[in-house]
Amino acid sequence: MDLRLGGRKALITGSTRGIGRRVAELLAREGCDIAIGARKPAEVEATVAELSGLGVKVAGAAMDAGDADSVRDWVARMGEALGGIDILIPNVSVGGSMNGEQSWHDAFQVDVLGTLRAVDAALPALEASGQGAITITGTTAAVETFMAPMAYNALKGALIIHAKQLSQTLMPRGIRVNVVSPGPTEFPGGAWDGFRTDLPDLYAAAIAEQPSGRLGTPEEVASCIAFLSSPAASWVTGVNLVVDGGYTKRVQL
Repeated sequence: MDLRLGGRKALITGSTRGIGRRVAELLAREGCDIAIGARKPAEVEATVAELSGLGVKVAGAAMDAGDADSVRDWVARMGEALGGIDILIPNVSVGGSMNGEQSWHDAFQVDVLGTLRAVDAALPALEASGQGAITITGTTAAVETFMAPMAYNALKGALIIHAKQLSQTLMPRGIRVNVVSPGPTEFPGGAWDGFRTDLPDLYAAAIAEQPSGRLGTPEEVASCIAFLSSPAASWVTGVNLVVDGGYTKRVQL
């Protein structure tokens, strides 16, 4: 299938490793100009250098998703560098934590406000695109009880609800809004890679609940994000696409 991404311009936060990194690479291979954003300047520079060989324009700058000015400045700079914004993928997250009240503060600042600020800053350019797409990274931990009560689960759930409401408001302005919610996904340096060593019982339990007998890969999630962000999904908005290999057991009606 031709995703018709050639010449389009995408901004991806949290895009130097894991799912975000695979999304950036896949979009670039499809001919999409991309902007890289993450907290560590050295990782951003290395990612820009690695992806610049794919024949598309690649921009990048360090950004702190928990800082309002940093997010807005990054969106403005990256939009200017690429010459517009067709796609916004707010992917950055603090991940799961049970560090008391601080974990709620961190998840709200980064996962929730970091996403909302990026969306608000990108809206004028997305509307000017005429085929704007926002694809937010959620999690299956927001649609089913998972592990233990924690801020990450609850606040990702809030983002899924907000994305649905945004989809209704923004579709008349030519902007689609969707969510992709991955199940347990393993990659070097990621949370589940650490669980394999540090929490082997938890890791084994997750594997046992997977009908496929394995965890997901970033590439499998990235393919779904790329599709929903592309003109090939031009009539899809307000969807929370669960990508989990059958890990969740709920019936989605």
